[in-house]
Amino acid sequence: MGNNSADQFFPRGVNSSEGSTDESQRRLSRSKMPSSVGYLLAALIIAVGLFFGLWWMLVSGGDEAPWLPAGLAASVVLLVALSAREVVMRRAWTRYLLEHGIQQRSRSGRHQRHSSSGGSVKKSYPSGLHSAALREIQRQSTAADTPNSQPEAHLEVAHLCQEYLANTDEALRSGSQGHEKVMALKAGQERVRALHKHHLLTWARNQARALTREAQQRARTYDKIETANKALECIDSALRVYPDESELFDSKAAIGEFVISVKVAHWVELAERAAFKGQYRRAIDRYRDALFYLNNQIVKDEVRTAGKERIELEIAKLKSKIRPSEGDAKRPFPEDASADD
Repeated sequence: MGNNSADQFFPRGVNSSEGSTDESQRRLSRSKMPSSVGYLLAALIIAVGLFFGLWWMLVSGGDEAPWLPAGLAASVVLLVALSAREVVMRRAWTRYLLEHGIQQRSRSGRHQRHSSSGGSVKKSYPSGLHSAALREIQRQSTAADTPNSQPEAHLEVAHLCQEYLANTDEALRSGSQGHEKVMALKAGQERVRALHKHHLLTWARNQARALTREAQQRARTYDKIETANKALECIDSALRVYPDESELFDSKAAIGEFVISVKVAHWVELAERAAFKGQYRRAIDRYRDALFYLNNQIVKDEVRTAGKERIELEIAKLKSKIRPSEGDAKRPFPEDASADD
């Protein structure tokens, strides 16, 4: 790829060895061509190597039936490879179509320079390759829009759209296309841009929703917040591409509010535990920690007001239970309104 790009800007002389260069590029193109047989062979070699490696380790450890776990591990590797084969080969073939088109364009341009009288000749681009890549993207787009598809399918289509746009931009910048091809490429780019936006936003929405549901099911506060932050990362990655999408901002606000609610619930739970143990001052401190997060701007006004009223009521109850003592006299409580606001 690097040599082909260099040939576009630094044409070689007429006396250079075109035959040997073209032959080497044909061999390079064939070597890059995706092969389903090669993929399966590589998976089989890995599985066999894993089987014998585990078998040898288990035999050395004195296992009575080393072939059983070794065979199970090798079978799992093969099953995963077979299930992923279609996805991997689809992406490989789409990428090959785009890259192979660039190589063919470069070779065609050199042959035209060789046959010309020394003047610069426009390079021709082989027809059909971008159309084939566009059809493949549309096919995968339709498959990703099925009800049972995973969010990763949408992200994969978005990546293919990005690769298509990059390669067609390069073809348009070369200036080697006729008017009809330029119009076809631009029309294809418009369709692909729409598909890219649709699938990237769908991935961000579905992935963030799945991660938020997972966060709600987690038991520990740390796990809830960590999983919710992953959902925020998905939204942020889409916002970097489409910063004006109000839907993304709404989703980000909803996830942020969930994170705040988790933190508030965590401190309220600690306050209730402290109050149950009779540690009223500590309970009051924990309730004030909850108020700190509740005052975040992400939280809706009605939720903030209801939460503050409940927490302030609990603080008032705890204050009434504290017996005055020497230590307490030295630590007077500040007014709730000034402390919380």
